[in-house]
Amino acid sequence: MSGVVQVTGELIATRRAGAYHHLTLVAPGVAELARPGQFVALAVGGPTSATLLRRCFSIHKVKPSGTYGGTVDVVVAAHGPGTTWLTGLRVHDPVDVVGPLGRPFPLPAEPVPCVLVGGGYGSAPLFWLAEALRERGCHVEMVLGAASEDRLFGVVEARRGADGVSVTTDDGSAGRRGWVSDVLGEVVDRTGAGVVYGCGPMAMLRAVTEIAGRHGAVAQVAVEESMACGVGVCMTCVMPVTGNDGVTRMVRSCVEGPVFRGDRVRWDSFGDGICRVPADTLGAPRAGGH
Repeated sequence: MSGVVQVTGELIATRRAGAYHHLTLVAPGVAELARPGQFVALAVGGPTSATLLRRCFSIHKVKPSGTYGGTVDVVVAAHGPGTTWLTGLRVHDPVDVVGPLGRPFPLPAEPVPCVLVGGGYGSAPLFWLAEALRERGCHVEMVLGAASEDRLFGVVEARRGADGVSVTTDDGSAGRRGWVSDVLGEVVDRTGAGVVYGCGPMAMLRAVTEIAGRHGAVAQVAVEESMACGVGVCMTCVMPVTGNDGVTRMVRSCVEGPVFRGDRVRWDSFGDGICRVPADTLGAPRAGGH
């Protein structure tokens, strides 16, 4: 894989951000190569407790140079033993980093209005994307949603860096009560957006894709499929995507993604936490076959 490095990084800052942890890592080479939408794979566990599989995180932002060298910021939600270990690290602890991985968000060739939609800490990569779009002269608005106020990420930062911000929470504890899909159509129509970028849970990305299409915009979505290796070897993150030739193939989110055109993803194959293989997928088992 060209343009990917493995380095022993160092944690230089850690802080709480609502329900999440915001980590800043010195990762020479990674920061200089990365683009918005890419991710890093971090080794978890110490010398006597390391786990086999890495944990993958979208890059929140980078600084290619600084006092310590290039830095990479990630946002972590502590769920299992691996992420809990990461959030318990202290400043100056080492972290093994592989990155940047995956395909970045495509940027429009000409300035067009864009809407960026994030669910929970899935909004993390959208702030760096917003900077890149603003530098190209794009009007940028953000729609941030979560179950509750403490699970929102980056609302203050969004208000500093975007031309407009809409906030939704399932319980109404912040912004408008409801889902991002309840306000997205209004924002796309008002701004005349040509592109809608999304990152968050799969059900949200399906809704974002459908709404963008109905309102005349193209959706570019960063999927949150579970990625065990991050480098395309283990095949745990495969999902059905239709190619330019109209043929559906099972592709690896970590290599061919994580960013896909929303209208190419076979959303009807996802449900109950399972991704099913559509019957018309290239190479799919045939009914009654062996």
